[in-house]
Amino acid sequence: MITKLLLALKKWALPIVIVYAIALTIGSLVHIGSIPSLGFSFDDKIYHFLAYFVFTILVFNYFNTKQIHHAILISACIVVVYGIIIEVLQNMITSYRTLDVYDVVANALGVVFATLGLKFRNKLKLK
Repeated sequence: MITKLLLALKKWALPIVIVYAIALTIGSLVHIGSIPSLGFSFDDKIYHFLAYFVFTILVFNYFNTKQIHHAILISACIVVVYGIIIEVLQNMITSYRTLDVYDVVANALGVVFATLGLKFRNKLKLK
């Protein structure tokens, strides 16, 4: 059962990354009404953190299925650059979104925490 699940994840790793990236791009560039409040003044940053945390893991999973060396580092770099590009595009092509340095920081923190989690998981596997 687990073997079939792992094979399915390998088979669908790239389509999952592509669909997630498209959804994240659309969600970042279109006008969204109100998003559910978590009760904090920085709700938006929490959503950024979580979105980029998940995105990093999905990109890593894809590279890992291809047995690419330094998959964690490559995944982190790609997702950070993607986040910066999205923030710049928000400023350039929308009138209702602006470039926010704190969004970039929240994105990067999501990437860092995902990266640390992946590295920690790999270290546990080795022992």
